[in-house]
Amino acid sequence: MKSKIRQIGVDMRARARRPWALDVSWLLGGVMMIACSSSDSAPTDVGTQADSSVASDSSAPSDSGTPSDSGMPSDSEMPSDSSTVDSPTSVPSPFNVLQYHKNASRDGLYIDPAFTKAAAAKIHLDPTFKAGIVGPTFAQPLYFDGGPRGKSLVIAATEQNLVYALDAATGSEVWQTRVAGDPQDAPVPRALMPCGGEIDPFGITGTPVIDAATRTIYLDGMTSSDGGMTKKHKIFALSLDDGSKRAGWPVDTSTLKSGSTSLLSQYQSQRAALALVGDTLYVPYGGLAGDCGTYHGWVIAVPIANPAAPRVYATIAARSGIWGPGGIASDGKSIFVTTGNAPSGSGWGHQEAVLKLQSGAVFSGQVSDYFAPSNWAALDTSDIDLGGSGPILVDVPGATPSALVVALGKNGVMYLLDRSNLGGFGKGNGGTGEGLASAQVAGGAIIQAAVSYTTSQGTYVVLRAAGLGCPAGQSGDLVGVRISATSPPAPTVAWCAQQGGYGSPIVTTTDGHGDAVIWTLATGTTTRLLAFDGDTGAVVFAGGTPGDVMLSTSKFVTPIASKGRIFVAADSAVYAFAMP
Repeated sequence: MKSKIRQIGVDMRARARRPWALDVSWLLGGVMMIACSSSDSAPTDVGTQADSSVASDSSAPSDSGTPSDSGMPSDSEMPSDSSTVDSPTSVPSPFNVLQYHKNASRDGLYIDPAFTKAAAAKIHLDPTFKAGIVGPTFAQPLYFDGGPRGKSLVIAATEQNLVYALDAATGSEVWQTRVAGDPQDAPVPRALMPCGGEIDPFGITGTPVIDAATRTIYLDGMTSSDGGMTKKHKIFALSLDDGSKRAGWPVDTSTLKSGSTSLLSQYQSQRAALALVGDTLYVPYGGLAGDCGTYHGWVIAVPIANPAAPRVYATIAARSGIWGPGGIASDGKSIFVTTGNAPSGSGWGHQEAVLKLQSGAVFSGQVSDYFAPSNWAALDTSDIDLGGSGPILVDVPGATPSALVVALGKNGVMYLLDRSNLGGFGKGNGGTGEGLASAQVAGGAIIQAAVSYTTSQGTYVVLRAAGLGCPAGQSGDLVGVRISATSPPAPTVAWCAQQGGYGSPIVTTTDGHGDAVIWTLATGTTTRLLAFDGDTGAVVFAGGTPGDVMLSTSKFVTPIASKGRIFVAADSAVYAFAMP
């Protein structure tokens, strides 16, 4: 019986590994019952259990006094904690948020019938949701529908190398773990780093990824076992059910080389989001704020069934970091990354580029296709990274070609590229004529992840930067760019709005197209949630009342949406916003 269940798990894994395709057929069925509800009820997504036993729930808080998830199995229906059985399988929940910006395309598109524009205008901070954490927190939170005892979980990872699993209904702690395990194997204080900006300490920065099929959380943490003198990036795998470490992990990246180039953890950041494609975990690395030391852009490919045999890619040119928060984008076959600048005068060695890396059954570490703007050398000289955001895979109905890669640079330029042929070196003037098309859409650096969606009015990319070419009467630091359904497609600024912060936006729709709402965060000493109409940029939610204010968040902060709620991981708490 166990072998049959495990085979079902393999089949489920194959179906689950279509990471960027959107299947909205579930909207026509029973999920519609939650359309007007902000309760935490939905079908369970339990996947398959990698271990042969169900994790003990002894460390979780008592269920007494905690609202149960309606529709979830009761405790009597769940396997006994003391039994040794395989975990059941089911269809993955559409409410799961398993990775950065929801989908492997990094489009940031959330589909939930509860998020009508009318309901979004009345959203409010839920005072009954109480979730204290120890930060600071730079990683986006994740959401898993069907954790221990059927609870839906919000997962938060912090720079203290702490990972929290929180009850999505109440905020109460289900489990907590320090990934390094040994109390002496701690995050690294900023004072002991050669450079690094405002992050302090250095622990978990990049957004983790969840494998629903094996109920495993993967993440990278900066660790030190000698008080910060020796620094190592380690890649961890944790059980989603109790936070315990999976056998064979962590992977110590300090032992890895690409040819004669070693990964020097003390000079490398891991800000960019992790990705899981097929049966391989991909972890990107860039440099620290300040560009100190010798570093490269790296991608570590770890077979999840054999973590002792990772494969690597590193940029030929020094520096050229992969640091944009969107990290790795994938169409389920290949992976795409964007890189930063190399030292001025370097020959081209994969810097200032969009790179396509073959994933497949065995990661080769080779670049199979690339794009670099014609002025890449000038971008190097001016320390202007192409890779400050991360690539987005965008489909534009009616365009030729329609399957695009969208790249955004610190020079404020948006580049549209053919996903099947990135085009090599550009032939424009640096601003226009690059790739399929390019345009200066911002007057300042684009250094946060963008979102993409299609409505009846067209296909949009929305980004956070000082808008350039805004329609008459509009201005601001949130820019909606419409991509034309032409041959070739072209970008035009459609609207501008005022966000007042540095966080990356997300977008919700009720069915994949209707009621598009952009959600952002106005950050500072306090933080407010904001919402804008996806077609016009008009304000939908202006931040609410004084009771809707959050305490400080990082400038990398990105919210998530699930089951009619918005969750935000701040420096000392996770907040939940609910519909009325």
